[in-house]
Amino acid sequence: MPADQSSDTSGIALEVPSFGESITEVMIGEWVKSEGDAVAQDETVVVIESDKVTMEVPAPVGGIVSRILKGDGASAQVGEVIGYMVEAEVPAGNSARAEEPVVAASAPSAAPSGHVMPAAARAAAGLGVDSSTVSGTGPGGRILKEDIEREAGRAISAGPTAEKAAPAMPPTTARGAREEEIVPMTPMRQRIAARLVESQQTAALLTTFNEIDMSAVKALRAEYRDAFAEKNGVKLGFMSFFVKAAVEALKLIPQVNAEIRGRDIVYRNYYDIGIAVGGGRGLVVPVIRNAEALSFADIERSIADFGRRARENKLTLDELQGGTFTISNGGVYGSLMSTPIVNPPQAGILGLHAIQDRPVARDGKIQIRPMMYIALTYDHRLIDGRESVTFLKRIKECVENPSRILLEI
Repeated sequence: MPADQSSDTSGIALEVPSFGESITEVMIGEWVKSEGDAVAQDETVVVIESDKVTMEVPAPVGGIVSRILKGDGASAQVGEVIGYMVEAEVPAGNSARAEEPVVAASAPSAAPSGHVMPAAARAAAGLGVDSSTVSGTGPGGRILKEDIEREAGRAISAGPTAEKAAPAMPPTTARGAREEEIVPMTPMRQRIAARLVESQQTAALLTTFNEIDMSAVKALRAEYRDAFAEKNGVKLGFMSFFVKAAVEALKLIPQVNAEIRGRDIVYRNYYDIGIAVGGGRGLVVPVIRNAEALSFADIERSIADFGRRARENKLTLDELQGGTFTISNGGVYGSLMSTPIVNPPQAGILGLHAIQDRPVARDGKIQIRPMMYIALTYDHRLIDGRESVTFLKRIKECVENPSRILLEI
């Protein structure tokens, strides 16, 4: 490959697309196609990451990838040329290399569906996961490190099998290769890190806790689960109850839905609720707009759609901006209690946790109930302790008595 490839302007240029006015620099996440690969028109050639979203760049024409100017992990500017293609007639869906006979789409040179990425292979070896049983969520069905970790989590939740004995304790003396891997931090991870540090440094954060008896919601879901799914085409989950309860609590305590802007406090009469979800490349917070006007089914459909597109790295920049309050559910990963960090410039974030059967006192008797700890982290510059406690009590009242949400009382 020539040392100065930037001077090669032959062929059709592959440029970094625009991600929005606020984004000027991106990172090359992964070239799905290599030099010499054939690619059909509109087939993904390269995945580009910004600090907020990930974008798949399609081939503008059918042809051959002739030059790659910026490799995986390299930084690039919006509009910059990162590679070239030579136009050629290629059957749709065929990604065979140019020098190979084009006989079938089943023998591409690019990594096929189910291909294990290097970091994922190392994670599989360390966690004892059979990668052949894992479904990949990366471009083209590639198996990512996150997929391996997710599969390992399922195995832990399922419990040990009778056939597997407890692993022996490792020797105290280190043996074998002791390798380190240095990889560039993705723009999204850099952005997450910067925002978390900003939140800790610019706001007076404090967390208060409460717990909720989930018996009523579980009973309601059990009674109407099938009818709800048949009518609306989506499952009735717990999150829609908490979104509805959060809207009621935000109406009661408007400071939690506000923000500090300079020396002013901005109060809002609308409720855009961010839902923290784990994506293929990191935590993202898509926003449910005007949640106060949505039904349970609308909310569940939005959450399901966000979750699916987050795993596929297909959320848009607009969907990740402008929330007024955030809900983070660490309970899906088994978290019993945590102190979530506020997403600035918001003033509060609600943390949900795992539901566990615990003994509680009811009418002078000890009963076993499904209980959940909830946490509100808030900006103490704007919200006082009384307001934060009252906010969580309102959440508790609405979820423990769901009819209050339906009747808005």
